Amino acid sequence: MTTGAPTPTSPARPRRSRMRGFLPLGVAAWLVLEIWLLTVVADAAGGLTVFLLLVAGLVLGSVVVKRAGRRAFQALNEALQRGGTPERGGGNGLMMLGGLLIMLPGLVSDALGLLLLIPPVQKVVGRLAERTFDRKLREATGGSFGDAFQQARIHRPDGKVVQGEVIRERPGDDEPQDPRPPLTR
Repeated sequence: MTTGAPTPTSPARPRRSRMRGFLPLGVAAWLVLEIWLLTVVADAAGGLTVFLLLVAGLVLGSVVVKRAGRRAFQALNEALQRGGTPERGGGNGLMMLGGLLIMLPGLVSDALGLLLLIPPVQKVVGRLAERTFDRKLREATGGSFGDAFQQARIHRPDGKVVQGEVIRERPGDDEPQDPRPPLTR
């Protein structure tokens, strides 16, 4: 006998992306390539040379990361003093990524890290990453980054706008309080 009610179905499993499926295989292949290249260089130039290359990569990468971090902090500090927001630009972030890649043991990661330190390459990679990020954000939210924050701030999860007013418990609560105790002489 049928009641007219729909039959319960199991919830649909979310579809996994191909990238997520092949990522472990790609990381494993990259590690095998790095180890193989290190052994080839060790056979050709000696183990001490490979060790010195790895130590030099660690030192150079840490210098690059430190310098890029200082530049990013300085840019943020200057922007806050101006009263604005920091400029959008991935130069310091890509320099940090390049430094991290240089710090990783391996010759392929060193080559990629050194490429990311070249300014024209940084511009191309930065534009590509920004376009990809904006496209993914539009797909996920239907708008820009600012629109997503605006919707989250004004709307409830069901999409309704919350109207209301702030009521203070005591008069004077809306004035900021100085947390320091008063100075006495």
